[in-house]
Amino acid sequence: MKYICYSPSRRIGKTWEIAANKGELLKKCITHVLNASHSRWRGGEDYKGMNISYMGIEAQDSPTFDMSVYFYPAADFINNALREKGGKILVHCAVGVSRSATLVLAYLMIHQHMNLVEAITTVKDRRGIIPNRGFLRQLINLDNTLMRNR
Repeated sequence: MKYICYSPSRRIGKTWEIAANKGELLKKCITHVLNASHSRWRGGEDYKGMNISYMGIEAQDSPTFDMSVYFYPAADFINNALREKGGKILVHCAVGVSRSATLVLAYLMIHQHMNLVEAITTVKDRRGIIPNRGFLRQLINLDNTLMRNR
């Protein structure tokens, strides 16, 4: 797998901090940003003139929020970023354990053909994630749909 940076860690700092730090984005050669906590106050205007492609999703970290409508657009955005020569994507939200993790899990299921358990295991091997119970239900539905279609 190529380079997906979406999680806070001691080594790289919190992703929303990196997302706001133009120097750090350039240093890490980030070419795409997927912001799962987009708002009018936290949007893509920071990347003008930086040659960074941006996708913003106004998602709430709530079990009742329908994240599933963003599974395919976000997965396609991530996939297109990673298919570009030198493509590196930063996927982030406010905390980095639910919204952004859910979208990365959906990407792994849709484009890397993993089932939900494989996707969770792959991500959890690299960092702690805690998608809320509503997002997990939506990922289970995606998993069932993908299994039926394969």
